[in-house]
Amino acid sequence: MPLASDRSLCLNRIEYSETSQILTLFSRNHGIVRVLAKGAHRRTKAGASRFDGGLDLLDLGQAVFTDDPKADLATLTEWKLLDGHLALRQTLRGLRLGLYAIELVSLLIEIRDPHPELFDRLASTVPELATDKREEAMLAWELDLLKESGYLPELFVCASCGETPKADEKVYFSSTRGGLICPKCERQFSDRMPLDSRLLRLAQSILRLPRANGAPQRLPQLTRKQTDPLNNILAEHITHTLGRKLRSRSYL
Repeated sequence: MPLASDRSLCLNRIEYSETSQILTLFSRNHGIVRVLAKGAHRRTKAGASRFDGGLDLLDLGQAVFTDDPKADLATLTEWKLLDGHLALRQTLRGLRLGLYAIELVSLLIEIRDPHPELFDRLASTVPELATDKREEAMLAWELDLLKESGYLPELFVCASCGETPKADEKVYFSSTRGGLICPKCERQFSDRMPLDSRLLRLAQSILRLPRANGAPQRLPQLTRKQTDPLNNILAEHITHTLGRKLRSRSYL
């Protein structure tokens, strides 16, 4: 059985037995893979372990696993921890955003569908969630994830009539229509949610920012007063599109 070695982030874990784990990894070049880590918690008399004593959510490491795209469950043969994100685990808000981020990846990215640029973006965003840049970093990455996965809602023109709302117009968002709704069309959609035009322009400006190595440059400094309403609207959109609730949404 051929082996693959790839940088990976741990998205989910299930304690399979006293010593083993079933893990969902987001790897850079192989996409999402589910692996069995036999003996993940087992250590030798010398204290060594092939898996550094087991994996935790959001761990970044170099994974070696069996490479069989037809198999539902690969075997993890080696794991070298590169970053356990200890600073993030000491910041409640940042940790909650991190858990929300990896749930979104698990739901929006298909198994074995590689997205190397998206992986790089997530790997660089997770450490930022432990800093004062967490709000803008999370929002920018969430928009990138939705765009890359094909789930980005329409945020520039009315999703019903196609017209561009004026800057001072009251606008809405409809999950059933999949985007922005102008005042002329808002009565047609009972699920419409009011959207502050200033926050709409903020999201639009982030999507338009120049990029370097795939990451948006010169992100504005944001607060929860600005990001919470946008995160809520995007969560409603994702929930409606996928037809399932987001477990970690309450963390927001």
